[in-house]
Amino acid sequence: MEIRGPMLLPAHREDVALTTVDGLTLVGELALPDRTAPVATLVTLHPLPTAGGFMDSHILRKAAGRLPALADLAVLRFNTRGTTSPRGTSEGAFDGGASEVFDVAAAIDFVRERGLPRPWLVGWSFGTELALKYGRDHDIEGVILLSPPLHRATAEEVAAWAGDSRRMVVLVPEFDDYLRPDEARERFSSVPHAQLIAVEGGKHLWVGENQTRRVLTEIVAAVNPDALPLPVEWEGPVEG
Repeated sequence: MEIRGPMLLPAHREDVALTTVDGLTLVGELALPDRTAPVATLVTLHPLPTAGGFMDSHILRKAAGRLPALADLAVLRFNTRGTTSPRGTSEGAFDGGASEVFDVAAAIDFVRERGLPRPWLVGWSFGTELALKYGRDHDIEGVILLSPPLHRATAEEVAAWAGDSRRMVVLVPEFDDYLRPDEARERFSSVPHAQLIAVEGGKHLWVGENQTRRVLTEIVAAVNPDALPLPVEWEGPVEG
Protein backbone atom coordinates (compact mmCIF):
# COMPACT_ATOMS: atom_id res chain seq x y z
CA MET A 1 0.00 0.00 0.00
CA GLU A 2 1.42 3.38 -0.99
CA ILE A 3 2.03 5.77 1.90
CA ARG A 4 0.37 9.04 1.05
CA GLY A 5 -2.14 11.66 2.22
CA PRO A 6 -3.60 11.39 5.71
CA MET A 7 -2.67 7.72 6.26
CA LEU A 8 -1.98 6.94 9.90
CA LEU A 9 0.67 4.28 10.40
CA PRO A 10 0.74 2.38 13.71
CA ALA A 11 1.72 4.43 16.75
CA HIS A 12 0.70 5.00 20.33
CA ARG A 13 -1.30 8.24 20.20
CA GLU A 14 -2.27 10.13 23.32
CA ASP A 15 -4.22 13.35 23.79
CA VAL A 16 -2.15 15.53 26.10
CA ALA A 17 -2.46 18.88 27.87
CA LEU A 18 0.43 21.28 28.43
CA THR A 19 0.43 23.83 31.25
CA THR A 20 2.14 27.18 30.82
CA VAL A 21 3.75 29.20 33.60
CA ASP A 22 1.08 31.86 33.12
CA GLY A 23 -1.62 29.33 33.92
CA LEU A 24 -2.99 28.28 30.54
CA THR A 25 -3.83 24.79 29.31
CA LEU A 26 -2.75 23.98 25.77
CA VAL A 27 -4.22 20.95 23.97
CA GLY A 28 -2.07 18.57 22.00
CA GLU A 29 -1.21 15.04 20.95
CA LEU A 30 1.83 12.86 21.53
CA ALA A 31 2.55 10.10 19.00
CA LEU A 32 5.10 7.43 19.97
CA PRO A 33 6.48 4.36 18.18
CA ASP A 34 4.27 1.45 19.19
CA ARG A 35 6.95 -1.28 19.31
CA THR A 36 10.13 0.44 20.44
CA ALA A 37 11.37 3.43 22.40
CA PRO A 38 11.77 6.65 20.41
CA VAL A 39 15.28 7.61 19.39
CA ALA A 40 14.47 11.35 19.26
CA THR A 41 11.56 13.74 19.71
CA LEU A 42 10.06 16.31 17.36
CA VAL A 43 8.41 19.24 19.15
CA THR A 44 6.37 20.83 16.39
CA LEU A 45 5.39 24.48 16.17
CA HIS A 46 2.56 25.20 13.76
CA PRO A 47 2.00 27.99 11.21
CA LEU A 48 0.26 31.28 11.97
CA PRO A 49 -3.09 30.62 13.68
CA THR A 50 -4.65 33.82 12.35
CA ALA A 51 -4.02 32.44 8.83
CA GLY A 52 -5.37 28.97 9.53
CA GLY A 53 -2.33 27.34 11.13
CA PHE A 54 -2.85 24.78 13.91
CA MET A 55 -1.50 21.49 15.20
CA ASP A 56 -3.17 19.64 12.30
CA SER A 57 -1.49 21.69 9.55
CA HIS A 58 -0.77 18.97 7.05
CA ILE A 59 3.02 18.55 7.25
CA LEU A 60 2.87 18.30 11.05
CA ARG A 61 -0.10 15.92 10.94
CA LYS A 62 1.71 13.70 8.42
CA ALA A 63 4.89 13.76 10.49
CA ALA A 64 2.89 12.46 13.44
CA GLY A 65 1.06 10.00 11.22
CA ARG A 66 4.17 8.46 9.66
CA LEU A 67 7.42 9.11 11.49
CA PRO A 68 6.81 7.13 14.70
CA ALA A 69 6.49 4.03 12.52
CA LEU A 70 9.00 4.88 9.78
CA ALA A 71 11.77 6.54 11.82
CA ASP A 72 11.18 5.66 15.51
CA LEU A 73 10.49 9.30 16.37
CA ALA A 74 8.20 10.75 19.02
CA VAL A 75 6.11 13.63 17.66
CA LEU A 76 4.50 16.23 19.91
CA ARG A 77 1.93 18.53 18.31
CA PHE A 78 -0.04 21.18 20.17
CA ASN A 79 -2.11 24.29 19.61
CA THR A 80 -0.47 27.49 20.78
CA ARG A 81 -2.56 29.82 22.91
CA GLY A 82 -5.94 30.72 21.47
CA THR A 83 -5.65 28.20 18.62
CA THR A 84 -8.42 25.73 17.71
CA SER A 85 -8.27 22.35 15.97
CA PRO A 86 -10.41 19.19 16.10
CA ARG A 87 -8.46 18.26 19.25
CA GLY A 88 -9.86 21.39 20.96
CA THR A 89 -8.96 24.98 21.75
CA SER A 90 -5.96 26.03 23.78
CA GLU A 91 -6.70 28.62 26.43
CA GLY A 92 -5.59 32.22 26.10
CA ALA A 93 -5.33 34.44 23.05
CA PHE A 94 -2.89 34.74 20.17
CA ASP A 95 -0.15 37.21 21.09
CA GLY A 96 1.80 37.58 17.87
CA GLY A 97 4.69 35.47 19.11
CA ALA A 98 5.30 37.29 22.42
CA SER A 99 3.49 35.33 25.14
CA GLU A 100 3.98 32.23 23.01
CA VAL A 101 7.39 32.08 24.69
CA PHE A 102 5.52 30.32 27.51
CA ASP A 103 3.93 27.86 25.08
CA VAL A 104 7.31 26.74 23.77
CA ALA A 105 8.57 26.37 27.33
CA ALA A 106 5.52 24.30 28.28
CA ALA A 107 6.18 21.91 25.40
CA ILE A 108 9.83 21.44 26.34
CA ASP A 109 8.85 20.98 30.00
CA PHE A 110 6.41 18.26 28.93
CA VAL A 111 9.12 16.47 26.95
CA ARG A 112 11.46 16.59 29.92
CA GLU A 113 8.81 15.39 32.37
CA ARG A 114 7.98 12.44 30.11
CA GLY A 115 11.64 11.56 29.73
CA LEU A 116 11.49 11.78 25.95
CA PRO A 117 14.90 11.73 24.25
CA ARG A 118 16.79 14.22 22.10
CA PRO A 119 14.22 16.97 21.51
CA TRP A 120 14.30 19.02 18.31
CA LEU A 121 12.10 22.02 17.57
CA VAL A 122 10.42 21.71 14.16
CA GLY A 123 8.80 25.00 13.21
CA TRP A 124 6.78 25.76 10.12
CA SER A 125 6.27 29.39 9.01
CA PHE A 126 5.16 31.23 12.20
CA GLY A 127 6.49 28.26 14.13
CA THR A 128 10.00 29.01 12.82
CA GLU A 129 9.79 32.44 14.41
CA LEU A 130 9.09 30.85 17.80
CA ALA A 131 11.93 28.37 17.33
CA LEU A 132 14.40 31.11 16.42
CA LYS A 133 13.31 33.51 19.17
CA TYR A 134 13.05 31.02 22.03
CA GLY A 135 14.77 27.77 21.10
CA ARG A 136 18.16 28.80 22.46
CA ASP A 137 16.66 29.00 25.94
CA HIS A 138 15.99 25.26 26.09
CA ASP A 139 17.78 21.94 26.18
CA ILE A 140 17.27 20.87 22.57
CA GLU A 141 19.52 19.28 19.96
CA GLY A 142 18.62 21.71 17.22
CA VAL A 143 15.97 23.45 15.17
CA ILE A 144 14.45 22.56 11.81
CA LEU A 145 12.87 25.54 10.09
CA LEU A 146 10.30 24.95 7.34
CA SER A 147 9.48 27.98 5.15
CA PRO A 148 10.83 30.64 7.53
CA PRO A 149 9.29 34.06 6.74
CA LEU A 150 11.55 35.97 9.17
CA HIS A 151 8.77 38.45 9.88
CA ARG A 152 9.04 38.37 13.67
CA ALA A 153 12.50 36.95 14.41
CA THR A 154 14.93 39.86 14.25
CA ALA A 155 18.33 39.85 12.62
CA GLU A 156 19.84 39.94 16.12
CA GLU A 157 17.82 36.90 17.22
CA VAL A 158 18.95 34.98 14.15
CA ALA A 159 22.59 36.00 14.60
CA ALA A 160 22.52 34.89 18.23
CA TRP A 161 22.57 31.29 16.97
CA ALA A 162 26.05 31.86 15.52
CA GLY A 163 27.59 31.22 18.91
CA ASP A 164 25.45 28.16 19.55
CA SER A 165 26.73 24.68 18.74
CA ARG A 166 23.28 23.21 18.19
CA ARG A 167 22.22 22.40 14.66
CA MET A 168 20.04 24.58 12.47
CA VAL A 169 18.46 23.11 9.34
CA VAL A 170 16.54 25.55 7.12
CA LEU A 171 14.25 24.34 4.32
CA VAL A 172 13.44 27.15 1.91
CA PRO A 173 11.02 26.56 -0.98
CA GLU A 174 12.08 27.80 -4.40
CA PHE A 175 8.77 29.63 -4.84
CA ASP A 176 8.08 30.67 -1.24
CA ASP A 177 5.61 33.50 -0.77
CA TYR A 178 7.78 35.30 1.80
CA LEU A 179 11.44 34.25 1.75
CA ARG A 180 13.13 32.58 -1.22
CA PRO A 181 16.53 30.85 -1.26
CA ASP A 182 18.76 33.74 -2.38
CA GLU A 183 17.39 36.12 0.24
CA ALA A 184 17.40 33.35 2.84
CA ARG A 185 21.10 32.73 2.25
CA GLU A 186 21.78 36.38 2.92
CA ARG A 187 19.60 36.60 6.02
CA PHE A 188 20.98 33.40 7.55
CA SER A 189 24.58 34.24 6.64
CA SER A 190 25.09 35.43 10.20
CA VAL A 191 24.85 31.77 11.30
CA PRO A 192 27.76 30.07 9.51
CA HIS A 193 26.79 26.56 10.60
CA ALA A 194 23.17 26.86 9.41
CA GLN A 195 22.41 24.20 6.81
CA LEU A 196 20.20 25.89 4.24
CA ILE A 197 18.41 23.56 1.83
CA ALA A 198 16.75 25.12 -1.20
CA VAL A 199 13.89 22.89 -2.33
CA GLU A 200 13.30 22.99 -6.07
CA GLY A 201 9.66 23.49 -6.98
CA GLY A 202 8.69 24.00 -3.33
CA LYS A 203 6.08 26.46 -2.13
CA HIS A 204 5.36 27.86 1.32
CA LEU A 205 2.60 25.35 2.08
CA TRP A 206 4.47 22.26 0.78
CA VAL A 207 1.40 21.04 -1.09
CA GLY A 208 1.49 17.60 -2.71
CA GLU A 209 2.88 14.20 -1.78
CA ASN A 210 6.27 14.84 -3.39
CA GLN A 211 6.80 17.94 -1.25
CA THR A 212 5.56 16.14 1.87
CA ARG A 213 8.03 13.32 1.31
CA ARG A 214 10.88 15.76 0.71
CA VAL A 215 10.18 17.63 3.96
CA LEU A 216 9.82 14.46 6.04
CA THR A 217 13.00 13.06 4.51
CA GLU A 218 14.98 16.18 5.41
CA ILE A 219 13.63 16.08 8.97
CA VAL A 220 14.69 12.45 9.37
CA ALA A 221 18.05 13.15 7.71
CA ALA A 222 18.77 15.62 10.49
CA VAL A 223 17.34 13.70 13.43
CA ASN A 224 17.71 9.97 12.67
CA PRO A 225 19.54 9.44 9.36
CA ASP A 226 19.83 5.70 10.00
CA ALA A 227 16.11 5.46 9.15
CA LEU A 228 16.67 6.63 5.57
CA PRO A 229 15.51 6.12 2.94
CA LEU A 230 11.94 6.44 4.12
CA PRO A 231 9.77 3.76 2.54
CA VAL A 232 6.95 4.79 0.25
CA GLU A 233 5.06 1.51 0.70
CA TRP A 234 3.59 -0.01 3.87
CA GLU A 235 2.70 -3.67 4.22
CA GLY A 236 1.26 -3.68 7.72
CA PRO A 237 -1.95 -2.38 9.30
CA VAL A 238 -2.95 1.27 9.16
CA GLU A 239 -5.21 3.35 11.37
CA GLY A 240 -6.77 5.59 8.76
